[in-house]
Amino acid sequence: MWGGGGLDLDAYLARIGFRGEARPDLATLRAVHRGHVAAFPFENLEIMLGRPIVLDVTALQDKMVRGPRGGYCYEQNLLFAAALERIGFSFTGLGARIRMGSDRPRAVTHMLLKIAADGQEWLADVGFGAEGLLEPMLFRDGVEVRQGEWTFGLTTADHGVRILRSLHPEGWFDLYSFTLEERYPVDYTVMNHYIATHPHSPFVARPVVQRTAPGTRRSLVGPLLTITHPDGTAQERVVPATELGALLREIFGIELAAEDLAMLEKSFF
Repeated sequence: MWGGGGLDLDAYLARIGFRGEARPDLATLRAVHRGHVAAFPFENLEIMLGRPIVLDVTALQDKMVRGPRGGYCYEQNLLFAAALERIGFSFTGLGARIRMGSDRPRAVTHMLLKIAADGQEWLADVGFGAEGLLEPMLFRDGVEVRQGEWTFGLTTADHGVRILRSLHPEGWFDLYSFTLEERYPVDYTVMNHYIATHPHSPFVARPVVQRTAPGTRRSLVGPLLTITHPDGTAQERVVPATELGALLREIFGIELAAEDLAMLEKSFF
C-alpha cells in the first residue's frame, strides 16, 4: 500500500548513512528515523518553481534519494513509510492539525506515523521541519523525551486528542494535535493538493527550507535565515540573492539546477 515494493531500499539506506542489517525492530527504526532527518532537508522549492508535488515512490526517490534534494511533509513521510514497509514494520498513517502555539482549529494537513516495534508503539515523523522529532518517541500519554538538546512531550486532551509539544524556555509549545483515525496514501494526496495549491497555504507564497539537528535548528523563510539554539536564542539575517545557491548547498544540502536557482533568485530574493 505504501509503495515499498518500488523503493530501491539499498540506495535509500546508503543515502541516509544506515549501516548494518535493516530489521523491523526499535534499533533499526531509531537509526532510520535519525538518518532520514539528518539526510533530507524540509523544503517546498518545487512549489516555488511552479512544479507539482508528485507523491509516488518513483518520483520521491528520483528527487530525494538519487538527487540532492529534500521535500516537505508528505514527501518525507511517504518515502519513510515506503522504507518501513520494505523493511517489514507494521505501522499506521495518521493526520494532524498544525497548532504551532495556537489552539485555533485548523484542517488536518500533516502526516505522521504510529509504528509497532519491540512490543510497543512509537510516534514517528520525519517531515515536520525545523521543530520536528529527531527520533521516534514512545506513543504514551504523558511521556517526555530529550532528543539531542531538545525536549518533546506527548499529552492527551479532551475526546482522545493527542498533542505533540516542544519544550521552549518559556514553557511547553504545542506543535500539532491528532487522533488515531487511520489515514491512507490517498488521504495524503488530497492534503497535498490543498497545501501545494491553495492561496491560504503557508507553502505557496514563499520558499521554506529547514533542517533540524541535535543542537541547532536552521530555517530559511523567504530571504530570512534563522538559526535557533536550545536556550531560545536565535540569529537572523537576510540572505542576498548572490548567496542563495551556496547557502542551500552548504547549510541545507540542496543542489539546484542553474535555471531553477536563477528563477528563485529573481522571484523571491
